[in-house]
Amino acid sequence: MRKIAIAAALAAGLGIGSLAGVQAKLPPAPAKSDAEKAAAAEKAAAAKVKDAADLEKARDKAVANYKKNKGIVEPKAAASMAPAKKK
Repeated sequence: MRKIAIAAALAAGLGIGSLAGVQAKLPPAPAKSDAEKAAAAEKAAAAKVKDAADLEKARDKAVANYKKNKGIVEPKAAASMAPAKKK
């Protein structure tokens, strides 16, 4: 009987403790200064430009890979690869 009472008390304590932990609030973050806001905006803009460049590079690579594997030939390359006509 005593073991059950100890186990119940521990379970109740853990339940109350976890409930209190979930309900706790963190202090608000300090406000950013104008310089910090400008630096963050500049960093975000630079990241956006880099992402756009990376996306364009990946698209070019995918198109080249598709053309290579499907046997699609560029018009200029097709003219140079065509056999010469005999007279």
